[in-house]
Amino acid sequence: MRPDCPAMAVPVEQVRRRKARDWSPGHGSPPQPERNPAGCPAHLRAGTFWLTRIVLLRALAFVYFVAFLVAFHQNKQLIGDRGLLPCKAYLKSVQQHFQGRVSWDAVSYAPTILWLLDWSHMDSNLDALALLGLGISFFILVTGCANMVLMAVLWVLYMSLVNVGQIWYSFGK
Repeated sequence: MRPDCPAMAVPVEQVRRRKARDWSPGHGSPPQPERNPAGCPAHLRAGTFWLTRIVLLRALAFVYFVAFLVAFHQNKQLIGDRGLLPCKAYLKSVQQHFQGRVSWDAVSYAPTILWLLDWSHMDSNLDALALLGLGISFFILVTGCANMVLMAVLWVLYMSLVNVGQIWYSFGK
């Protein structure tokens, strides 16, 4: 007992007995998961945001799926090797602006994975980025399984397309 508030004090043994009685239905058995009055397990009750997480992740995966599907169908005509504004020419002009080499300045001006890939077949590179994004977003859309790594990969893939898309993707930045 604390001497400064004797009316609020409860003997420690009574508290321990109450906790033991509330947690275990029998001696030696593990504690059962908490249940709310409706009979739902504790991880599904109000305040856990499980439904919000499922809806948000699948909605975001659907948006990415549509974006990568559109990119797959239009990249070759817009920014491909023989497109209206080829991204290979854009990347070469950025490279020339920064004294003809791929430096941190060039990469930070136009951040894209395409700096790391072979530019001889830009159409196949653009298709690979779009198909990889389609696959990952479809996986998340169907299964609902997502983590920070998958979502970051989707963001990097899409931003790689947007940053070389010039006027065609300028609204997506």
